[in-house]
Amino acid sequence: MATALYTAKEFILLSLPVNAQPSSAPSMDATAWLQQSLLGGKTFQAEFKIPEFKIGSLDSLVLESEELSKIDGQIGASVAKIVEILNGLTESETNAYKTISIGNVPIVEYLENFHWQTRKFKLDKSINELIHDISTESFQLDADVRATNSNYSNAKTNLAAAERKKTGNLSVRSLHDIVKPEDFVLNSEYLTTVLVAVPKTLKGDFESSYETLAKNVVPGSASILKQDDEYLLYNVHLFKKSVNEFVSACREKKFIPRDFNYSEELIDQLKREHDSAASLEQSLRVQLVRLAKTAYADVFINWFHIKALRIFVESVLRYGLPPHFNTKIIAVPPKTLDKCKAELVQQFGYLGGNAFSKDKKTGKINQNDTSLHEYAGLVDPDYEPFVMYTVALE
Repeated sequence: MATALYTAKEFILLSLPVNAQPSSAPSMDATAWLQQSLLGGKTFQAEFKIPEFKIGSLDSLVLESEELSKIDGQIGASVAKIVEILNGLTESETNAYKTISIGNVPIVEYLENFHWQTRKFKLDKSINELIHDISTESFQLDADVRATNSNYSNAKTNLAAAERKKTGNLSVRSLHDIVKPEDFVLNSEYLTTVLVAVPKTLKGDFESSYETLAKNVVPGSASILKQDDEYLLYNVHLFKKSVNEFVSACREKKFIPRDFNYSEELIDQLKREHDSAASLEQSLRVQLVRLAKTAYADVFINWFHIKALRIFVESVLRYGLPPHFNTKIIAVPPKTLDKCKAELVQQFGYLGGNAFSKDKKTGKINQNDTSLHEYAGLVDPDYEPFVMYTVALE
């Protein structure tokens, strides 16, 4: 069902021997049963086309199997991290695989028509070489995205700090865009100007007392330069030698002296710093969005090439040679993954043989089997009787 392809968040990658048949219908081939009977025909399936790779020794296959399992998880984590970054940038909606395309094709259609990129990952290379090439490129892309994201986060933090200087209340914010030269006594040998942020509730107290907070305060010199919801910003003219006394007295009365020396150069510098922070933040954001979207597509493609290799290697180890297998990708309707897997195990669980006893409902190995004795702890309870991997795309 095509509907399942576009509504699914979970997929199953399945590999069976070409001659495998469902246990309930031994006269029916596996592909027909999967299409007609799995979940009552409600899944969507497509062939997951895997080429034949150069096969080395059994020992090398075992080592490659372990390496592929590890790298599969690592690249999957890279995909999830890129999605997290894009979500943080509001560049993807509830799940990136529905909003970001792979080579101008929706991801579900890419999965439906998956094929090995022979130009990029040449089949004359060994499996080990292919693993190295794919993983190296993926990890480099991951590192590039993380580094750019770190740079962007730093720029965002710096901009936020600059914005706080502009948008905080008058007791903390930068004053460079508020004050003017005429608000200060400039170039005087004896006089200077002090700025004071006064809570609105203390307005009357300040205006009635500021002239007496220190010696040599110019009478009637206080004026309101700016006000916000909480504070009034005053300038007060006084003799330079009285500044320390005046500042201390202000603090005792809960008035907040602002440490500010008027300088055209400083004001220009603060403005440039803010503009530079805003420009850098925007530039890095654009760069990060572009890189993350491109990296998502490339890493996603690499991830499924690793999965293709993993399916091939595991199938050879499970089913032997020649390497001819029935490989499918199955789009599972929401909330039916466990049921789907249980039906597959019920029909094809016999492929696991009888080395271990299995739970009749799940088909998984029963670790409580008394015949295992001291080896029970070595048995992987998630071992499937055939090659099957699940992929969740959020």
